[in-house]
Amino acid sequence: MTRYGAPGHVPPPSDAAGRGGGPPDDGRATDTLAMALAPAAVDAIDSVGGYAGGVYLRSRSTGLLRLAVLAGLPVDLFRPWWRMHINRPFPVAEAFRSGHPVHLADAEESMRRFPQLMAGLPYPFGSLYVPVAAGRDRYGVLVALRPATPGRPVDAADRQRMRNAASRLGADLARLDTAGTRVAWDREPAPVQLPAGATPPVRVGHLEWRVDSGTLTADAELCRILGADPDGFPGTVAGLEALLAPEDVYGLWATAHQLTTATDPDRPAARRVWLSGRDGRPHLLELARRRVPSTAHGPDPHPAHLTGVLVDSGTGPIVAAAADRLATGVLSLDRLGRVTYVSRRAETLLGQGRPTLLGRVLWEALPWTGRPAYEDHFRAALISADPVHFLAHRAASSWLSVSLHPGHDGLTVTLSAVDEPVYAPRSVAAPGGGLGSPADRAAVLYRPVALAIALTEAVTARQVSEVVTEELLPAFGGRQLAIYLLSERHLHLAWETGFPQGFLDRFDGVGLDARLPGVETLTSGRPIFFESMQRLAAAYPGIPLDAHVGARAFLPLIASGRPVGSCILGFDQPRGFSPEERTVLTALAGLIAQALQRARRYDSEAALARGLQDALLPHRLPRLRHVNTVGRYLPGTQGMDVGGDWYDVVETPRGLALVIGDVQGHGVSAAATMGQLRSAVRAFALAGHDPSEVMSGTNRLLIDLDPGQFASCCYGVLAPETGLLQAVRAGHLPPLLRHPDGRTEVVDLPGGVVLGVDADARYPVTDLRLPPSGVLALFTDGLVEQPGVDIDVGIERVRAALSGVGPASLAATADALIAGAGQAEDRADDIALLLAARWSDRAAPGPAGAPGGADGGGPELGGDGPHAAGGGPRTDGRGAHGGGAGR
Repeated sequence: MTRYGAPGHVPPPSDAAGRGGGPPDDGRATDTLAMALAPAAVDAIDSVGGYAGGVYLRSRSTGLLRLAVLAGLPVDLFRPWWRMHINRPFPVAEAFRSGHPVHLADAEESMRRFPQLMAGLPYPFGSLYVPVAAGRDRYGVLVALRPATPGRPVDAADRQRMRNAASRLGADLARLDTAGTRVAWDREPAPVQLPAGATPPVRVGHLEWRVDSGTLTADAELCRILGADPDGFPGTVAGLEALLAPEDVYGLWATAHQLTTATDPDRPAARRVWLSGRDGRPHLLELARRRVPSTAHGPDPHPAHLTGVLVDSGTGPIVAAAADRLATGVLSLDRLGRVTYVSRRAETLLGQGRPTLLGRVLWEALPWTGRPAYEDHFRAALISADPVHFLAHRAASSWLSVSLHPGHDGLTVTLSAVDEPVYAPRSVAAPGGGLGSPADRAAVLYRPVALAIALTEAVTARQVSEVVTEELLPAFGGRQLAIYLLSERHLHLAWETGFPQGFLDRFDGVGLDARLPGVETLTSGRPIFFESMQRLAAAYPGIPLDAHVGARAFLPLIASGRPVGSCILGFDQPRGFSPEERTVLTALAGLIAQALQRARRYDSEAALARGLQDALLPHRLPRLRHVNTVGRYLPGTQGMDVGGDWYDVVETPRGLALVIGDVQGHGVSAAATMGQLRSAVRAFALAGHDPSEVMSGTNRLLIDLDPGQFASCCYGVLAPETGLLQAVRAGHLPPLLRHPDGRTEVVDLPGGVVLGVDADARYPVTDLRLPPSGVLALFTDGLVEQPGVDIDVGIERVRAALSGVGPASLAATADALIAGAGQAEDRADDIALLLAARWSDRAAPGPAGAPGGADGGGPELGGDGPHAAGGGPRTDGRGAHGGGAGR
């Protein structure tokens, strides 16, 4: 695939006027990306004999990948896999992080290499993951799922086909990037329907499509099939798009792309795809390449002329008549989860008619089918290709036996009514019946594995609670969760979800002498289960109850014999608790308690570490005529280790010294070294040494203090009146210089090696000038580094941001430069930023000599203005620390 609009290749969908456009969406860039990604995913799946797949793309959040397109699977059913941090132990993350493909032949290999993947998807399937890159730019990962090949590794031919598909997609994305389309995804995945098999025709329409010009002619029968007036059809592809379900437009273009770009003579000359009309009725479209006559230049190698046959499958009268005679209800879904057929018996069992079901996603049309306990069964059928059987209840007294039979084009669902299963609190339900059935027990047993693995990665109490919500509740079909933590013999509410707003407030802070199940489970150390709210009310007369009528489980949170708190699970419907469930829940409560205990210890130690970090940074920058300085510091969010980044501003006999540095590594040792280096630089500077001597002396001191410890540093001495800056650099990133007209450049600053390596290293001094209203920016690598992206790209991003900041105070400029990094949830490195701006005597003073510009930040960057330099710290909720003049 090449850029859209290139001769012989599929352009984007057209609008009503036949000009460039796309399917209904919120952003042109997103459409353009989806149009590139959908064909690539379909090609990759097709080439390796797969049944599903997609593409993960990098997002605007540092280190976060998002699922951009998902082909052959329902998007909502795979919501837990929409986001993927590159540091997670999953094959998608490893492929992106390492730059190397990951090929998993079967479940055994997947379990051995990526147990957390199989904990969430414990089904027999094979999968291939290939990074998508162009040069040094890594955009994402191409994924294909296919049937498992036990005992046989993925063969070389399939590996090469996936690499070829990823290489083509990388080249396409690079061209889009160059053309100005940002290659990043921050929305929900786009669904893609895969080409389908044949079905018996009922009504047939025909079309002729010139994909290079967007013109499309359709016969009267095709228009009537799709519910359009033949005389009013506009003769463009946009006219056809308007007659289709919006989510099927990408699949249409992906199929057309395969045909118009095919160069392999062995590839099919025709492809089929299921499309839904606006009324939800499914239709089969077969597109074929039309031979273009040879010209003076020979035959067209990439014909852009397609012919199409649209087949209306209708209700399938013969098949429907047979299905309607069965006592079992029959339901058919496509691979996006949409209902394509409903038998009469199924209408009765489901309590919904065909018109309200056809064309709709099953779990949207029938919300009870989307309960977490049932979602696992649908995922199992779609991924493993094996039949799945389970019991489900539409209402409290309406139970169904459900069987899912998967195929290439979707699922056939059979339904039959069964008696309500009988729960025995201390026994397992009969095989095939109730929540104690083998199918439900399998779902219960694999989720705890995922919970246990995820808890090892949770650091804070909030992260632990989120993991329990995401993993524990779906495992048991729960809807409500509350976690109470013990403090000074009282239980305090730490986390809740699913309960009516304010309902749990009355229990917050209760003492250990209160007669409540949440208290007694902790004081006794025993879990307490209630199969219904009536039993709970009988055991604790007068206890306040919410509106739910389901079951409750109260679990003690005890770690190493010490009470931590209690956990409450709530269910919408009455249910029993089998011995396996009780055992698993009790064991999981212990894991949760240990994770919470670690998290509380982390919170206290992290607060202590941050306090040490703040103490080592300057809390006030000096005030000086003609110069305004502002500093910012953001600690990393991964782990609680303090970092070694620092900045400083020092008045010296030679002028105003501007310093920024970064000690290798993290932890108390790095912070201690940082404090020593900051003191050393200040001492050498205050003694009047020139910049080269300051750097050389600090280098020798570091070697004497801690051989093997390294640090980078950038040091400059500024003459406030003239703007002359003498600067040296020791392995540090070069600074940025913004001129008064907004032009911003990376300063060409030759430097020496990092500090701590060579005692005889030399550090040459470079002279440059900071003009009035100019801004000098010094920063550490945490501001510009992104996993998988060249650091030059990050420097260019900050340079462009500084250039485009417009009139603003220096403090506002500093905030703008670190804004994106400050919002990142998973920031591996610290960030230090130091800005210095000059103004001249020609500028008018502010009121009463006050600093010019907003927020006490000095003159606006567009003009001169007086400012009394200096300032103090600033700390936000994420640990941002700033020293700014006039604060």
